[in-house]
Amino acid sequence: MINHEHLAELNFQINELRHLLISTGTSRGLGCMETLKYSEELDKLIIQIQLHNRC
Repeated sequence: MINHEHLAELNFQINELRHLLISTGTSRGLGCMETLKYSEELDKLIIQIQLHNRC
């Protein structure tokens, strides 16, 4: 189970990755490997939050 501190850290990381994704996608394109990497990392973190919220 995820504690509140870990949940806050996940939310922080999600927001940071979201900003990186938007910035990189805008400047380098949506097909750029860096953009795709950020997208995949963001997906993984969002899934962790969703799994936590199901419990």
